[in-house]
Amino acid sequence: MQNEEMSLSKLSKPRNNSSLRSRRAILAGASAAGLAGALGISLLGEKAIAATPDDKKNDAAILNNALFYEHQAIWAYSFAASKLTNTDVGKAVLALALRNQNDHKQHRDLLAAAVRSLGATPVQAESSYDLSSYINQKEGNIDSDVNIAKLALALETDAAIAYTLEAAKLKTPALITAGASIGTAESAHAAAIRATFKFLGMNLEIVPAAFVSNDNRKNWVLTV
Repeated sequence: MQNEEMSLSKLSKPRNNSSLRSRRAILAGASAAGLAGALGISLLGEKAIAATPDDKKNDAAILNNALFYEHQAIWAYSFAASKLTNTDVGKAVLALALRNQNDHKQHRDLLAAAVRSLGATPVQAESSYDLSSYINQKEGNIDSDVNIAKLALALETDAAIAYTLEAAKLKTPALITAGASIGTAESAHAAAIRATFKFLGMNLEIVPAAFVSNDNRKNWVLTV
């Protein structure tokens, strides 16, 4: 266990493990700007219409992949909420989760509209998702409020990294902007989770590195 975790270990009551699902975010931090309103879905549609057929196919595939993970995030917030305790820590994590879930709903709506504007069908939400890869790497769990937040941190960090990498593959400029903006929001979520840990007594930097990337991912996540 990392030294920083010691002051938090007494703040949440462990709960029994249960079957976990998802590849991305469970919950987390701070409300980000409403991207659908800020970027304008109609503008995305206009730009997409001007794209070539090949570019549309490329961009639709990338956006649908991102939409898949937004569906996961929305599902995960609801799943995690039922696992949180009624303690002060649990309530704090839940408040972050609800704000972050709202962001992901806006991301979902923006991405779905953009996919439709490209002439493709938006991917639909599934009934459940798999979290086991994160659990196995000890990057969080759902057996306590603190570990749920750590899991969220790992998931949001990966989301920020993924959006940065995938946005660069898009062909439509307006969609690149949208993807980069969502990635920025994911980075803000990760920083907000770390800020919450600091507020609760953990000795850490809220923003531990100048970048969020695969090269410094270990600086952002916290292990169980």
